[in-house]
Amino acid sequence: MKSGGRSDRKSAASSDRGYGERSSGGRAAGERDAGDRERRPSTLRPAGSRKVAEGAVNLLDAMFPNRETGDRVRHAWMKQHHQLYDAAEREALIHIVDEVLRLRGRLDWWISAGKTGLPPDNRLRVAAWRILSSGAKTEGLLPLFPAGDSAIETLLRRLEGHTLEHPDMPPAARFSVPDWIMPQLQRRFGADLDLELAAMLRPAPLDVRVNRLKTTREAAAGALQAEGLRSQNMPFSPVGLRLSPQAYVNNTQTYADGLVEPQDEGSQLAAQLVDAAGKKFVVDFCAGAGGKTLVLGAAMKNAGRLVAMDVSKARLAQAKLRLRRAGVHNAECRELDGKWIKRHAEKAERVLVDSPCTGTGTWRRKPDAKWRLTPQDLNELVPRQAEILDRAARLVAPKGGRLIYVTCSVLVEENEDQVAAFLKRHPDFTVLPVTDVWPQTVGGACPVPGPYLSLSPGRHGTDGFFAAILVRR
Repeated sequence: MKSGGRSDRKSAASSDRGYGERSSGGRAAGERDAGDRERRPSTLRPAGSRKVAEGAVNLLDAMFPNRETGDRVRHAWMKQHHQLYDAAEREALIHIVDEVLRLRGRLDWWISAGKTGLPPDNRLRVAAWRILSSGAKTEGLLPLFPAGDSAIETLLRRLEGHTLEHPDMPPAARFSVPDWIMPQLQRRFGADLDLELAAMLRPAPLDVRVNRLKTTREAAAGALQAEGLRSQNMPFSPVGLRLSPQAYVNNTQTYADGLVEPQDEGSQLAAQLVDAAGKKFVVDFCAGAGGKTLVLGAAMKNAGRLVAMDVSKARLAQAKLRLRRAGVHNAECRELDGKWIKRHAEKAERVLVDSPCTGTGTWRRKPDAKWRLTPQDLNELVPRQAEILDRAARLVAPKGGRLIYVTCSVLVEENEDQVAAFLKRHPDFTVLPVTDVWPQTVGGACPVPGPYLSLSPGRHGTDGFFAAILVRR
């Protein structure tokens, strides 16, 4: 959980959060064998078995209406049921769950359409996915349902011979997003809406950040290669390597030695824009499990004071373990404390606010998150973000101190609108264009015109990330 008073209920929409920083590549313990580093089953034959289909239904049922993140629920479920399935069955089960979550909008359209339509549920979604994706026959799927249910049999037979796509699908179903959020997405992407939603629907690669406190990018790539994982340099981040979506690094020695950490390229870039190098006092105000704190510590080269703050003891405990593995020694982890903020008012040269948000930028990694999100969540998050920004601003030093506001959301309400409202409340702050900071923090050509960092899957191949650099005058 991120700091600023956010409840556990909002953990599904957090930003350290994007992926990997919770599950390190999107796989929970027991979902892959130790030696199975980069493999996709060639046939997925177990996906056709009733046992695997039942398991997929049960796991999907466990995810909803559970407010925990899909990664956490899946990890706990697989740990409990690990022994019931062999390696191929586990792989097939997780594949079905991932595909149903990713394509749920399309599946629900097929299930509910027409006179023979039914209210969608996870059992029908799994059956519909089997028919529409691989041409399975109704007879083989009827054992999943109560005997003699003619309405279900009629529906499944209607799906035979079709594929997942249909020209009559409305955009929300075609791109598998909730209907209610389409106006916000249209406002954000405009003419690029189809491009971006299509990119959000595709599985994301596994991005890792190289820990420069311990190694170089070239050496880290070689270490991964020695363990059977191929990688390539990222287009923007100078400390990033990109692997295939099927890759998994948590069981590698390279990861255990702290040489790499899973982190989306957009997250890496946002943290690098803090410009922490050479600073004496830096605060990660919403540190969560410490993903961006690690970037700040590496930039500071273990010099100066780095404070990671959060409201969750559990998150901070996880951050401490990650900092230790990475060799970051100048960081201290603290629970959010109003008295501490008051004592350190106007002292921090850099304050990073990786704010709790809807997480709409991470949907390609966490498709379950979009089906948890509600209009009420957005309405509650926007004022909470404003409150967090106001609290964090108290720490920023005058005469050049910087407040860096980051979200993994693509929504204007949480990004540009939030910054505009902050500037009205705090006229002593002004925007520093990211293009002014990019050369000395990231290097190379900046992929955005500024003044903000606004990354998206379609245009930049990253998760959706937003960053604004606000300078105290």
